[in-house]
Amino acid sequence: MGDTEVLVVGAGPVGLTAAAELRRRGVECRIVDRLPAPQPYAKAVGIQPRTLEVWDAMGLVREVLDEAVPMRGQLMFVNGEPGPRIDLDLPADVPYRFAALPQDTTERLLTDHLAGYGTTVERGTELLDLEQRDDHVRVSLATPDGPREAAARYVVGCDGAHSRVRRAAGIAFEGDAFPEQYMLGDVEVDWDLPDGYGVRATHLDADGVADDLLVCIPLPGRRRYRMSMLIPPELASAPSGEVAHGLERGHAPELRHIQAVLDRLSPQPTTATALRWSSVFRISHRLADRYREGRLLLAGDAAHIHPPTGAQGMNTGVQDAYNLAWKLALAVRGIAADGLLDSYHAERHAVGEEVVGRTVRHARAGFDADPDDLTTLLLREAQLLVGYRGGPLTPPGGGAGDPGGGHGPLAGDRAPDCGGLERPLTAFPQRLFDLLRSPRHALLLYADAGTPAERLHGTAAAARSAAHGLLDVHVVLAAGADSRPDGLRLPEVRDAAGAFRAAYAPGDGARDGADAGTGAGAAFLIRPDGYLAARLPAGDPGGPAAELRRAFAAPGATGSTA
Repeated sequence: MGDTEVLVVGAGPVGLTAAAELRRRGVECRIVDRLPAPQPYAKAVGIQPRTLEVWDAMGLVREVLDEAVPMRGQLMFVNGEPGPRIDLDLPADVPYRFAALPQDTTERLLTDHLAGYGTTVERGTELLDLEQRDDHVRVSLATPDGPREAAARYVVGCDGAHSRVRRAAGIAFEGDAFPEQYMLGDVEVDWDLPDGYGVRATHLDADGVADDLLVCIPLPGRRRYRMSMLIPPELASAPSGEVAHGLERGHAPELRHIQAVLDRLSPQPTTATALRWSSVFRISHRLADRYREGRLLLAGDAAHIHPPTGAQGMNTGVQDAYNLAWKLALAVRGIAADGLLDSYHAERHAVGEEVVGRTVRHARAGFDADPDDLTTLLLREAQLLVGYRGGPLTPPGGGAGDPGGGHGPLAGDRAPDCGGLERPLTAFPQRLFDLLRSPRHALLLYADAGTPAERLHGTAAAARSAAHGLLDVHVVLAAGADSRPDGLRLPEVRDAAGAFRAAYAPGDGARDGADAGTGAGAAFLIRPDGYLAARLPAGDPGGPAAELRRAFAAPGATGSTA
């Protein structure tokens, strides 16, 4: 049981994502889980479009799409009568749609993906205690071979609502619990409701208060659903006194318990069969007061728990891990700017706070409590509106010069995808996301035939030096440019369909419709987690290098390692 650079505690989707992204960046990493084997449970099943974008960048999305099923919408019924139907329609420029996938399948795919980097989950290994020291964390583990001691430079707690890492760090986890107790069941039914649609059926009492509930989420298979409902009195139990959230020990619901709820609330007469798994669970809402304590960091349920409304929990945790991994990798290498690791809390704690508040509001009052229009609501549920404007890694005003005039994304916004890019040696168009499938920062230099190649080369060289070589550079040639800058020695794509200009509004003459050859352009710096770090005018060749110093220590200097 050797020492390591990073110890990840917990091998659910969040911990597996963190470990895989650390390994993709060459960080030595161990991942441990107290359970001797993965749980074969369809717990968290909703996959948001933004999470699919993350898995695309990680190189995992094909396997997920092969296993998942579409979530096309939700059918609502109140007291047996059809209510509003929600169709989960997103704008055409969003590359992925809503999906459903059992959590055990998600974990299997991520485990296999991690194994491709030579790292396996150390099962039956439980964190007992830890002690922070000046340059490492000393941990005590219970393993199948007995107690062991080990050291890690950092520990990432992805160990759920009852996190031992959080407790050892002394981080408060304030909140409250919902009084209701629920049960889950993974079953098949014989109704003929439309494929791909969830079902939400409620019964309202004489005062209009919901006193019975059935929520069904489609899963891969024929008429297979994960169903949740209020628990019958015979299965109810008193709270344990600890954080009351998630699956609980006790009597598992039987098929007859689920059938009784279907008999009351199903929109069609139906019979449930093939019970794969069932459990009882409670819901709490809590938020860690900080996501970092020295060399200890929290992600996922260890940092935030909330109602499952809108399938936000696992997806928020996966994106915690995705945000953290690139920052932690730079810290381990000693080239992170001072404060880079602190930006993890600054960015993700605000997201967790918003998600907890929104899901609690929706759980108590429904989606009608949200005043936004349906498209905005769906984009938020898809986690496509998460952003970090005004955060510690963004320049004031969204970027020096704001070449888009406010029409394109600003620093801190999710970097949108676009299609129709033509690349030399290919006979097919490419997506922008094809260029960003990398663990490094990316610099996109928008240019035309009149842009001096040496200016582009100088900008790229200065930026690469500032990023310690961890930077991909691509020139995006304007649609109207009939040739490339003379002497260009950088990778290039042509914005043949004008989709990049429409999505990013690079501004200057190019955005205003001036003829090619003016030399107009802009620079877009994109973080490894797919967010815009800066947008800069073309006439500022040192701008990208200056912005990169928010993340990287100056070349030759020792950066933050604590």
